[in-house]
Formats: sequence, C-alpha cells, structure tokens
Amino acid sequence: MACSNVEYGDSVDIDGFDIDYGNQVLTVKLGNLGTYVLNKQTPNRQIWMSSPVSGPSRFDWDQSAQAWVYRRTKNYLFGILENELEQLCGNAISLS
Repeated sequence: MACSNVEYGDSVDIDGFDIDYGNQVLTVKLGNLGTYVLNKQTPNRQIWMSSPVSGPSRFDWDQSAQAWVYRRTKNYLFGILENELEQLCGNAISLS
C-alpha cells in the first residue's frame, strides 16, 4: 500500500505529502488535506484507522472476503481509502 500511495502523491502533487511507517503504524500526510493513521492492533487482530474524512474506525479481518472489514458499515478498508482519497485529492487510486 505504501508504494501505491507514494506514486499517488506524486501524481496529485500534494504539498506536504509524506508517508511514515514504524512500530506497526502507517501515517500518510496529505498536507492541508489531513492525515491518515493506520495502526495494527495485533492482540485484537484489527487495524485501526484515523481518517480526516470519516474519523476513527476499526477493521476486522474477514476470512471469506479476504479483506479488512469495518463491522458497523460492512465496508472494506481499501474501498474506504480509495473513495476518500479520490474525494480529497480529485484523482482515483486502486489499492488492491
């Protein structure tokens, strides 16, 4: 996912774009558009995401779908990120 986001940042020319990964935390800075933080929660088998668009959410692995799913909405992590990044930046991205 990080490689796709780096290429995406180059394609939309976002001032302040930066990606950082460490200690199981991925931070994607989109300048004045906001910051995404994705945090692996190993004991809970979840990924927690903080989004400048949708706020905080927790994703569980769905074995049958082979995807991370937000149980409240049944939406997939990559689908949410793709939609929000297109909304914020005006360019489509495919994370799958």
